Amino acid sequence: MQLLEAKSGATTKDYPYSGKLIVLTGPSGVGKGTLMRSLLARHPDLYYSVSATTRLPRPGEIDGKHYYFMDRGKFEQSVARGEFLEWAEFAGNYYGTPCEPVIKQIQRGKSVVLEIELEGARQVRASFPSAHSIFILPPSLTELEQRIRGRGQDPEDAIARRLHRAQEEMNAAAEFDVQIVNDDFETALNSIEATLFS
Repeated sequence: MQLLEAKSGATTKDYPYSGKLIVLTGPSGVGKGTLMRSLLARHPDLYYSVSATTRLPRPGEIDGKHYYFMDRGKFEQSVARGEFLEWAEFAGNYYGTPCEPVIKQIQRGKSVVLEIELEGARQVRASFPSAHSIFILPPSLTELEQRIRGRGQDPEDAIARRLHRAQEEMNAAAEFDVQIVNDDFETALNSIEATLFS
């Protein structure tokens, strides 16, 4: 039996579970999303937990598929009701993992994958110690800066904030079960598969 606790302090019911919870984290721009999409394409039996966010959709993003897009008021109400497994504020926006769908899938014996930021990953590890945690690292901070700039989506001040935050996050990599450097995409993906399935 496992007790899950949201950041707000509200507690869910006591759930027996047979599935596995996998946490994938790392700095913004490191390639978590691309690795996640390829992992799910190769292993459709994995359940991807869609996060909620208060940030605006990027071009091509679909509500309910990439994120659940919410306004701040609705998000804060969900926090108050203890409806998130974890939540955090990052770059001026809230992000969180709705608790109910994760628990339902784990109860059914599914492996659930979360792609979340560092603060949220720490919350999950605290409330769900059996979670398997993977930290994705860039080859270097310089390479990460090039990737973020290559997106062409962020103003200069936002890039500076992301890079400062990235350095802090990279310092926390040792807290996680596995650290994988995303230097070569295929190698990094194979390393994630090896830690999950071998």
